Amino acid sequence: MTPRKIVRRPLPDQPADWGHALPPLLKRLYVARGVRSEAELSYTLRELASPFDLRGIGRAVTLIAEAIREKQRILILGDFDADGATSTTVAMLGLQMMGAVSLDFRVPSRFSDGYGLTPGIIERLEEEGALPDLLITVDNGIAAVDGVAAAVQRGIRVVVTDHHLPADELPNADAIVNPNQKGCPFLSKNAAGVGVMFYVLTALRRHLAEQGMLEGKGPNLGCLLDLVALGTVADVVPLDHNNRIFVEQGLRRIRQGEARPGILALLDVAGRDHTQISATDLGFVVGPRLNAAGRLDDMSLGIACLLADSRDEARRLATELDQMNRERRSIESGMKEQAQELLASLSLDIDGLPWGLALYDPDWHQGVIGILAARIREQTHRPVIAFAPDDGGELLKGSARSIPGLHIRDVLAAVDARHPGLLKKFGGHAMAAGMSIGADQLDAFAAAFDGVVREAITADALEASITTDGTLAPHELNLDTAYTLKRSGPWGQHFPEPAFDGEFEVINQRIVGEKHLKMVLRPQGGGDVIDGIAFNTGSDVPDFTRTGARIVYKPDANTFRGRTQLQLLVDYIEPADFGTEVR
Repeated sequence: MTPRKIVRRPLPDQPADWGHALPPLLKRLYVARGVRSEAELSYTLRELASPFDLRGIGRAVTLIAEAIREKQRILILGDFDADGATSTTVAMLGLQMMGAVSLDFRVPSRFSDGYGLTPGIIERLEEEGALPDLLITVDNGIAAVDGVAAAVQRGIRVVVTDHHLPADELPNADAIVNPNQKGCPFLSKNAAGVGVMFYVLTALRRHLAEQGMLEGKGPNLGCLLDLVALGTVADVVPLDHNNRIFVEQGLRRIRQGEARPGILALLDVAGRDHTQISATDLGFVVGPRLNAAGRLDDMSLGIACLLADSRDEARRLATELDQMNRERRSIESGMKEQAQELLASLSLDIDGLPWGLALYDPDWHQGVIGILAARIREQTHRPVIAFAPDDGGELLKGSARSIPGLHIRDVLAAVDARHPGLLKKFGGHAMAAGMSIGADQLDAFAAAFDGVVREAITADALEASITTDGTLAPHELNLDTAYTLKRSGPWGQHFPEPAFDGEFEVINQRIVGEKHLKMVLRPQGGGDVIDGIAFNTGSDVPDFTRTGARIVYKPDANTFRGRTQLQLLVDYIEPADFGTEVR
């Protein structure tokens, strides 16, 4: 494992305002994550922010209601990741529930179309005789200035629903709903694309009910919350209070078996029990299998899985997605080896690497460069952009992953401002972004990127660290703690799952499955013997039975052959020097 500094999460000076007693451990964890009151731990739907605080939502709802009433052709224009897939599915199902009869969706091809609504998509719709009356973008559109213009020119009304950061120029859409657009008072700026679309549907339901177009209060949109939870977690947006409500409500539906057949099937092919899942399973089990379609082929397959009504059809599609994910992992593994060889050629020492890494290989796959960038970032603790050639060979498409403290979209904006024309297109978030450059501009871009990164951060930001919640006392190392922590989420981005550090005697260790380190541990200073496992360490690891080990871990309930016992999931391990303090 890459050496890391272990840093303990600080506790604020001001205690939280609790209305009831909590176990001291949970109180400590919540306070460290910025929770200030009991209300922030309430995950009922009535705690959700109001949809009517979203700027533009009134106009959007009026347009959609008119299209439903007049039986106009409505097209949903999605995106090729899990947030885009769930957003598209939520839009399709929700609008059908509210009376839309002429409804279809389209997802751009990652390889031939690129990201979002483009003029080329509109031109193809025109050639096919499939131009809609109303086009609704989901999880994209805020940067589609040219695409929206092409649609409007042909008499199409456009409603943009998105959550990505807007540029200075906005598309000339008939309505824009995006919590991050200037002047929007909506408090949850962290909503995923699927969350924004869900809000549009809730406002639409109220509008249609007031117009007498629905029976009673209208359909129960709560049946879509499993999809909202999946898209929110898979897109790695910060889990503020509003997003935690979405995720917790969706998880409850999944655990009760009330989820879409496609979600249950994706969990089943991965060997997960849906009654026991957590947010982590959505992010690391369901999301990657869904994303595999958009990375390697066509996200329409993933959307078809989510839309499937029958268990048999959902299972068939989930199996196909699972196979795609296996192929994706194989491609990624080969690309990672190539990237490591490239890194080795750049410098024999990590300190000699550029601060901002721009890597390219002509054989890299466009659909996997984002994952590759994330893996190299983890290894080097530097912002990384991985490039692959586009199909025409004239452009390089890049996917960026950043480190804490560096807003990657702002970095790209600075590069664009200083070197006009170098970036053909870019967009994204604080931690991830996408872009395209000319095929002959890689060296110029790499230098410009590294220069801006060096101005934006200090050398300290490049020091790899891992943050923990301190130690657990020996009496806290038990199954009750593992179960309590699992029930006390949902955990996720900016509301991280608790991790702890400590020093342990390693009674014995062995490699299992060729690359996982299995250990028997005892807390330094005494306590019960505990199993531990560190995944993907490789076979070349130190003999910790001689030195002891300092580890960062998560308590987990592990069931094997009908017996459940505590197991520590080890995120980081290094030889211990008993008596030294963690920094």
